[in-house]
Amino acid sequence: MNNSFVNTARLLGAGLRALLVLTVLTGFLYPLAVTGVAQAIFPTKANGSEIKADGKVVGSSLIGQQGYSLDYFQPRPANGLGENSVNKQYALILSGATNRSADNPELVKWVKEAKAEVIKDNSTADYKVRPSQVPADAVTSSGSGLDPDISPAYADIQVHRVAERNGLSVAQVEKLVEERTSGRTLGFVGEPRVNVLELNIAVRELVPRTPTTELGHT
Repeated sequence: MNNSFVNTARLLGAGLRALLVLTVLTGFLYPLAVTGVAQAIFPTKANGSEIKADGKVVGSSLIGQQGYSLDYFQPRPANGLGENSVNKQYALILSGATNRSADNPELVKWVKEAKAEVIKDNSTADYKVRPSQVPADAVTSSGSGLDPDISPAYADIQVHRVAERNGLSVAQVEKLVEERTSGRTLGFVGEPRVNVLELNIAVRELVPRTPTTELGHT
């Protein structure tokens, strides 16, 4: 009986010591080490790839935003976004895809309507957008609905509108797009892209004024 009690106590003691050691290692030392290394090697990514304007964080380069006025470049459509209908305590926007097949009548209708709107919004007095110029990302949502980038082709057809509405020359806005166009990752992964938030901040800095839709908010 005594031996059984001693053995049990010994096992419990060993278990508690292991729990304490592992808690310190994995609950404190390891997270601190990982955080320290991340902050030392790639602090921008470790902090959420924040984008700042006027000394304030206005968003992340990894998450797209909606709600820009036509004074600014528009992001991809976000038909997959929805509102939280379960927990009303928080005003949440849920991300997601539209989940429609290529021949789904509803998707075809969305694309046709979006294409017509893109042509109308981006045609100016001296520049008319042709249907053949409208790229796929201008009329379709991304898988998450939160794509922060658009293609250079979609940015290009918005240049004349942004220039006209902000009193800028087309050449000035084209230069902003060119300077903020990223190539393929490692030279072969993905497609060239333009971050919408970074581009819109550049437009705002070129024309100092209070925008219709404040950057960093939807």
